[in-house]
Amino acid sequence: MNDVLLIADSGSTKTDWLYVSSDGSQTELHTDGINPARDARDNIYNVLYHDLLTGLPQTENLQAVYFYGAGCIEPFSQTVKSVLGELFPRCHIEVESDLLGAARAVCGHEPGIACILGTGSNSCLYDGKDIVKHTPPLGYILGDEGSGSYLGKTLLNGLFKGTLPEELKETFCTRFELKLPDIIERVYRLPAANAFLASLVPIIVEHRSHPAIHDLLIEAFCLFIKRNIAIYGHQELPINCVGGIAFQFEAELKEAAAKEGMQIGRVLLRPISRIVQFHHNRR
Repeated sequence: MNDVLLIADSGSTKTDWLYVSSDGSQTELHTDGINPARDARDNIYNVLYHDLLTGLPQTENLQAVYFYGAGCIEPFSQTVKSVLGELFPRCHIEVESDLLGAARAVCGHEPGIACILGTGSNSCLYDGKDIVKHTPPLGYILGDEGSGSYLGKTLLNGLFKGTLPEELKETFCTRFELKLPDIIERVYRLPAANAFLASLVPIIVEHRSHPAIHDLLIEAFCLFIKRNIAIYGHQELPINCVGGIAFQFEAELKEAAAKEGMQIGRVLLRPISRIVQFHHNRR
C-alpha cells in the first residue's frame, strides 16, 4: 500500500496540487500561486487554509506533503514550511524550489541537466538527488534567455526596429491593438512586464513557419544553451525541460540543441505527475 501524499507544483500565479490516496487514485486541485519571496505569511496561510483545505478529500491519513515552488529558497522556504506544518501537524513536510521539482520530474534518480522554459527560464545540473550546479537566470531584464518573456521582448525589438518583416508588424498591431506608446507603457510603467511580454508568444506560435520567426526561435534557444547550459561542461547529457515554451516549441528546441552539439531529452508541459512518481519510487 502506498503512502498518502500531497504534492504541490507552485508558480507565482497558480499552484497545481495532487492528492494521492493509498490506492493510487489522485485528486487534482488548483489554488492561487504561492511565492514566499514575494508573499507575506498571512497571504500564504489564507490561500492554503481557504482554497486548499476545503478541496482536499480528507487529511486524517495524509502522511507527507512535498511542496515545490517559485521563490522556495532559503530563507523564504521556511515560511511555506511553517504554514504547512501548522495546517498538517502530523505530516512529513518538505519545501523545495521549482527547479529541483523539475529536475526530479525529468531526471528521476538519474544525473542530468534540467531546465524550466516558461514565462522565465532556469536550469541546473542534477546528480540524481540534488542540484549540484546552477546558472542564475537573472530575470527578464538581465537574462531569462529562451523564455516566454525573452521571446516576446525579441519579437517587439524586431518588429519596431525593422529587422522583422513589415507584414508581421501589421499583423501584430492589428491582433493586439497595440502601438508603440502602449508597449512602452506596459513594459516600463505598469507591473508584471514579464507576463505581458510572455503573453505575446501566441503570435510567434501562429507564425512559427515564417523564416524570420523560425530564425528568432532558433537564435533564442541557442543563446539559452550557450549562456545557461554549456557552462556545466556536460555535452554528453541530454537537456530535459519542463514548461509551456519548451513543450510548445520542442521541434525548434531540438534544432537549436543540435546546432550547439547537444540533444534534447524529456520534455514535459507540467512536472507534477512525474514528481509523484519520484516520491513513490523513493519511499
